[in-house]
Formats: sequence, structure tokens, C-alpha cells
Amino acid sequence: MLRRTRPTARALAATVTAAAVAGCGGTARSSTSTPPVEHGTVRIAAASETPSFDPYSTFGAAQARYAYDSLVDLAPDGTVVSGLASSWQATTTTATFTLRPGITCSDGTPLTASAVARALTYAGDPANQLAGAQTVLPDVPYTATADDRTRTVSAATATPFPFLTRTLGLLPIVCPAGLDRPRSLDRATHGTGPYVLSRYSPGGPYEFTVREGYTWGPADATTAEPGLPARLVISVVPQASTTANLLLTGGVDIGYVNGPDRARLTGHGLSTTDVATVVGLTFFNQRPGRPLADPALRRALVSALDRQGLANVAVGGTGRPATDFGAEGAVCHADLAAANLPAQDAAEALRAAGWTRDPGGRLTKDGRPLRLRLITSPDLGPTLPPAAELMARTWTALGADVKLVTEGLPALVNAMYQTGDFDVVVGTSPGFALPVGFIPFFSGPTPAQGLNFAGVADPEYDALVAEALREPDTEGCGTWNRAAAALFRSADALPIADGRSTVYGRSTTFATTFGGRLVPTSIRLHQ
Repeated sequence: MLRRTRPTARALAATVTAAAVAGCGGTARSSTSTPPVEHGTVRIAAASETPSFDPYSTFGAAQARYAYDSLVDLAPDGTVVSGLASSWQATTTTATFTLRPGITCSDGTPLTASAVARALTYAGDPANQLAGAQTVLPDVPYTATADDRTRTVSAATATPFPFLTRTLGLLPIVCPAGLDRPRSLDRATHGTGPYVLSRYSPGGPYEFTVREGYTWGPADATTAEPGLPARLVISVVPQASTTANLLLTGGVDIGYVNGPDRARLTGHGLSTTDVATVVGLTFFNQRPGRPLADPALRRALVSALDRQGLANVAVGGTGRPATDFGAEGAVCHADLAAANLPAQDAAEALRAAGWTRDPGGRLTKDGRPLRLRLITSPDLGPTLPPAAELMARTWTALGADVKLVTEGLPALVNAMYQTGDFDVVVGTSPGFALPVGFIPFFSGPTPAQGLNFAGVADPEYDALVAEALREPDTEGCGTWNRAAAALFRSADALPIADGRSTVYGRSTTFATTFGGRLVPTSIRLHQ
């Protein structure tokens, strides 16, 4: 039985993913009308380096889709479609996948059910410390078994978990050659996917070459489709403005651009897919001894905020206040914030909670002034510091003594998961596609035993989550939404804005999955 208990590594993986993706979103498809180019090369801009291509590592998970397949995939509308498995079924404690016939690894060896079960077991073994895999797999102990005669892979969990198909089923499967030599996965790929890593350079570029005879892609996709590129070259381009310039000049063919640079790409004939995002997620430190452990104070401070003004700042224009903790397209997403966030008269709420202004205008209670340490990092998005500044000005006007600290990502993570020295943190949503992803951040132990860095303790949320975990897949969405509504009512956290980022293509078309990640078999190069 596998038990996954690496909170610090998992927190780092979630933070790295959030910084790289800068949000989350549903699937979309671009379009163009020119004829396809056969056996061409498509150049892709990536925002960060990939020091390891191990699909189970913190960084390699983001690039795994080019060389690795999963048991199931997601269609453009978010529904589950075939991957390595032709059929599947799941409850809250068991999942069974039947493999397609004829699947081969990149070294030519057949993929067996036993090989898949071995990969599931390896990825979930806490002794291997695979942070990237932990962000995909269910957060409950499980056992994987196989029957090679029937090509079936089965998993059983010790406790209920409602999304086994969307977790176990979406793990990239590493072939036996890679599991035999795990260190080789840093610079080589050993999967069943449509491409193989053919060139690695530290810092990039990274080159992938197409596999011939590949016929088991998402919803039966193959590598024989007209216009599918023979090579993919991924270059590291950290700045969105530079990516925009390269798209305009022909330096890259596909790139992800957010913020104000999107405006100057309009009208240049680029194909696009929009990615729904959540810009900013604010947590309030509720650990013992911190002032925001008082729910009445949290509700008063949240009530004082101009949510529309914050949204405008967060998106760098006209924004929309966030509706949920996850982005549009996430499983069980709903419009919950406006109906459940506190909407009190802040000054009256503060007085009712025992806070009064002293002769100098400072808020005090029992002789102690209200001091708040508000932290954020531009590494998680350039608009987060000005959004935090607007919060600080609002609470200072109420009489709070707010210290705004803007620091680098390592220092922010240290404050959140090591020292706990903050009262408010304006960060980025981890971008989970499933509501279960948020559980360890809103409940359970604090670091170093868990991920609940803000010390959230909400009995109503905990009770509803326990109920939702017993309901399979999307049948529990109503319960998950009631749980999220409880967090809003208690002002346990505050997402700032719903936003949009865009994946652009120059003479290319493609589909994207949750978070704007490219579907490799969908890429087409056009004249």
C-alpha cells in the first residue's frame, strides 16, 4: 500500500507549476485555413527551463505530454476520452483500465498491463520522492495490480477518493526501460508518446522527434495526420514580451502570452486559444497567536476590499472579480464568491469584534494595535504587488498598521512553509483541475506535516469534504461547491480575479488542455 507524505516537496511542485502556468483553464482549439506543411518543424517558446525531463519530477511533469501517454486523456470539452486504455470504470475506491492492443514503448518493446502497474506503483512510492507525480496522483494510499492476459490494470484505495479516473488515469506512464534506470529520465525519454526527446541542451533548446506508427493517442489520434510536425523545438523564453516579439517576427511558432502584451498581438493573423485563469489567491494566516485567527476580523477586512478595483489591478485593465477558487473549466467550477463572501459595513463589523480607534487613528483591541504583515512576490505575476498594495491602502485607511513586503519566490515560500511569518499572502492559485487539490491547503496539518500553511480550520468545510469524498466523480459537485462556499463565508481565502491568457500560433493550429498545455497530436503546421 502506497502512502504519499511529502508535503514540502509537493508544495514546491504546486508553486512551480503555478508560477509557470500563471493560472489554469479549460481546453480550447485554435484555427487557421491555410494548407498543412508535411514533415515540418514547429518552434515553441517555454517560460522556464526543464532541468529534468523525468515526468515524475517537479519540472519534467510540464513537458511529459510530448513523450509520454496516460491511461486516459481529456477532450477539448473536458470529458474523459481514451488514451492507453480503451475502456475504464471506477468507483470511489477502485479503478480498472483495459489497455489497447499493440501499444509499444519508444524502444519498441510492447507495453503490458504489468508495466503500467509498475509505473503506478513507482510513481506513488513516497520513498522515491517524486513531487511531480504527487501533484497528479490521488492523495490516498492505493495498490496497483495487473492481469497481462486480459490487459487490465486495477487500483484499489484504502479510503474513498472520488476522482480515480482523473488522477491515476492521467499519470504519464514510464516504460520499464526508464524505471530500470531512473536517472536516465533526466536527459532521455522512455514512454509510449508521439514524440521522443532527441536533443537536450542545458537551458534549452530541447528537441523532440516524431514517432512513426503511433496510433493510440487521445481519442485515437495518430502521428500520420497531415501537417503534424516531424520535429518540435522548445526554446526557453522567460519574458512574455519577448515571446510576443518572436511571434510577430517569426522567431517562434507557438507561445503563451499573458498581460498587456496580448493587446499588440491582435490583428496579426495569429491563431489563438484562450486560457481561463485565476489571478491571485489571498490566504489569511489563522495560526494560533495571529490576529487573523479571528473570523470576525477576517470578514471585516474582506468586506472592506473593493473587489472590482482589485480585479482591475490584477488583470491590468477591466477585470472581473473571481467567482471560484479554480478557473472556468475546472471540474465542479461554479459562481460562488459574490453570494457567499462577507458584505458587511467594515467599520461596524470591526467595532462589533472589539476593535476601536485610539486617538491616533490606529485600530486596537485590548490595548494591542492591529498589525498585519502582507507578503507577495512579482515572481508569481507582475500585477500581484500592485494588487497587494491596494489591499494594504484599504486596510491602512481603516486604522490597521500594514507592512507590505514584496520579495522573491524562495523567500515567499519560506515564509509560507517554514517560518509562518505573515498575516496575509497574495499568491497564485495552484491551478488545480479538481476540487480535491485544494483540500490540503484548506485543512489538515500545517507545515512540516502538511500543506495547510495558513492554518485554516473550518469545521463546515471539513464535514462537507468528507461527504464529497464518498461521491464518485462529478456526482459530488454540489457538495464540493457547498464546501467552497463555506470557505468564502468564513473569509478563509480570497481569489482576486478571473482572467484570460492566450496561447498564440504563427502558421500553426493546436488544442490545449487544462492550464493551456498543448496537446502534441493536435499540432499542425500550415503554409
